[in-house]
Amino acid sequence: MPVAGRPLVEWSLDALRACESVRSIVVAAPPGHVGELDGHDLGVVPGGATRAESVANALEAVGTEYVAIHDAARPLLTPELVEALVADLDAAPGAAGVIAAAQVTDTVKRADRNLSAELSTSEVPNSALKILTTEDRTELWAAQTPQVFRTEALREALAAAERPQEATDEAMLVEWNGGSVLIHPVTEPNLKVTTPLDLRVAELLLAERCA
Repeated sequence: MPVAGRPLVEWSLDALRACESVRSIVVAAPPGHVGELDGHDLGVVPGGATRAESVANALEAVGTEYVAIHDAARPLLTPELVEALVADLDAAPGAAGVIAAAQVTDTVKRADRNLSAELSTSEVPNSALKILTTEDRTELWAAQTPQVFRTEALREALAAAERPQEATDEAMLVEWNGGSVLIHPVTEPNLKVTTPLDLRVAELLLAERCA
């Protein structure tokens, strides 16, 4: 997918290449696209059917103490963010990893599809949900990437997970295995391109960065 005149993944690759702490880069590419990413400074492996499979495939090519996992769909990655996460992990010997995350600013509701008995189903649309409670947003964080881990801790977490395909990020795997994962608060835009609007916003921000 092109963003601001370049393939989406290239923005993240450039940021990683600019990091002093990054020794090698491994890309888990979609089936049929492995050859498109050939490069002298890249290792390319086939992606799996799930996120966890893709990460496991990439980990086979990793020989460093730390490993950083990043979604190519977040093209606003900066070298400074990667280095900050590495520094956080260096400073916390007891932690298995550290992730980029943004504090939740919206009011968050926990909901149930089972509407209360006093409401007739004819009175509400089929898409309506019943609010169960309002969460304390001061304790909620939206996980992002990059996520940096001690490589062996992530390998062990992947091997120990009974249903790794249910993990929506690598921190979940490490948490399930009893590892401590820290949060590095992110205040700069680090959006994930998932909708046409996201794409437009990312292009504007990248254009400003390159101006």
